[in-house]
Amino acid sequence: MFLFNYKVLYIMNKIFAILSALFFMNVLVSFSQDTPVKGPQYEITVKQISTENGTATELGKIVIELMPDVAPLHVKNFDSLVAVKFYDGTAFHRVIPNFMIQGGDPNSKSKPRNTWGMGDPSQARVKAEFSSVKHERGIVSMARSNDPNSASSQFFIMHGNSPHLDGKYSAFGKTVSGLDVVDKVVAAKRNGENPIDKIEMTIRKLK
Repeated sequence: MFLFNYKVLYIMNKIFAILSALFFMNVLVSFSQDTPVKGPQYEITVKQISTENGTATELGKIVIELMPDVAPLHVKNFDSLVAVKFYDGTAFHRVIPNFMIQGGDPNSKSKPRNTWGMGDPSQARVKAEFSSVKHERGIVSMARSNDPNSASSQFFIMHGNSPHLDGKYSAFGKTVSGLDVVDKVVAAKRNGENPIDKIEMTIRKLK
């Protein structure tokens, strides 16, 4: 009788050990699935250049985090452009309060203002990566023409919420800090949608 109980107890302990191991493995898997994977981060230094005397005034820094799990092609494209300092000296040339600020056109480095936003036809194009990410304040998305697959280097940061863009433009990042700088850009004096004093950017990768 004693031997039988010992065997039963031994088997029960083995079963308990196996079930416990399975439980903790399930917890670890669930934790890894529920924990969002952080993407690469970039710091955008924003300066305002006076049209009168060329004086540069730093407005601050915007830190964005990209979403490679949502838009891998756009993240790769953005990262490659930052790596060669493509964005340095370009402007936020299109500014609309309660909507967004747009920049990254190579024409805005040194070409006439009436060409800003037209882009360079020789630039590589990125295929659309539409997703369920909502175009809310702080979201980073790609500008394009009427062709959904025409994104190149121009991007925009949402100042307000614009649900009409959802599923039609490729969101690929979000603002981690510096929304107050976006507000400063929006508050700049403009000629239509174009800031009178050039609002220039420099972008570097943080991690």
